Amino acid sequence: MSSPDPQVRAARNQSARPPSDDRPATATLRAGGKAAARGPVVAVTGAASGIGALLTGRLVASDEIKQVVAIDERRGECAAAQWHILDVRDPAIADKLRGTDVVVHLALDLDLETDPAARTAYNVRGTQTVLTAAAAAGVHRVVLCTSAMVYGALPDNELPLSEDAELRATAEATGVGDLLEIERLARRAPRAHPGLNVTVVRPAVLVGGTDTALTRYFESPRLLVVAGSRPAWQFCHVDDLCSALEYAVLEKADGELAVGCDGWLEQEEVEELSGIRRMELPSAVALGAAARLHRIGLTPSPAGDLAYTMYPWVVSGSRLHDAGWRPKYTNEEVLAELLEEVSGRHTVAGRRLGRKDATAAGAAGATVALLGAAAVVRRARKARRRI
Repeated sequence: MSSPDPQVRAARNQSARPPSDDRPATATLRAGGKAAARGPVVAVTGAASGIGALLTGRLVASDEIKQVVAIDERRGECAAAQWHILDVRDPAIADKLRGTDVVVHLALDLDLETDPAARTAYNVRGTQTVLTAAAAAGVHRVVLCTSAMVYGALPDNELPLSEDAELRATAEATGVGDLLEIERLARRAPRAHPGLNVTVVRPAVLVGGTDTALTRYFESPRLLVVAGSRPAWQFCHVDDLCSALEYAVLEKADGELAVGCDGWLEQEEVEELSGIRRMELPSAVALGAAARLHRIGLTPSPAGDLAYTMYPWVVSGSRLHDAGWRPKYTNEEVLAELLEEVSGRHTVAGRRLGRKDATAAGAAGATVALLGAAAVVRRARKARRRI
């Protein structure tokens, strides 16, 4: 899933693109110069950056993979892969997938700054095209990556959720509507294309070079806590996600696969480990302000993102565990890495501030200022209605 990488949108707009490498997949040598003799031929979309690049490198190095076909709108750094340069929405992708056994579709855009309509058009149409092209090319398995966010963050969620739990999310959070539509496409594809198997991998809060509303939560001077809420934090390191995707590729596990660190952290533990104090607000104030700030364009995150910091959506990952997979990282280790990554960044209500702005506003002052701005807008609108 290359979406967290800010290079994705820029790459899509590149005009100068290198020619694709159209050598037959079986003729390409590995980095060590020896042709692979066994295992599947695997295609990875979104292979030039982000998680796609990490997975491509991992699969190329694996003795269990015969060949890796890399697909993106620009060429990545993995020289051992066979590259095809094209947009995943291009029907010509079917020709590039011939001779491939498994496709891992990671060309998604979940960037907070992307226009929502353009983001949906890219994500949904891209997934539709890849599934149809894979079936036409005789591919027997497609692996999709969404998020555990599709389960929804709700006060009555079990701790942890099983993979078979109902998907109760709504389209109110960033990109979740796209992910739910991708989940629907995944369920329909085997019926529409008999012989095509679809595996869906759903990571918890993804950490490791990612930029999401949930990672930005830890860039704030205070951790916003909604009064009466019950947060439970579960993380997933990108390396663990890649190893889970490899399990899916090798058919060691299939179906719907949730992936994350074992267990979870309570809000109090997060605050103690991070050293960041909380700012507690009533639910009506926090949700109302978040909605108004997003509506007037002051913040990139809709109010729906806030629910994922209020209520649990922890997953068990039982199917991967039953297959022998284990996470390499703990929640404490991933949180420590996240805090190191975001060090020096300043975000209030999901909106990035420059160092000068943050210093001038002060820790809690910046948040109060943004909430105050929303209140001013609200009062002004009420005044206009009375006139």
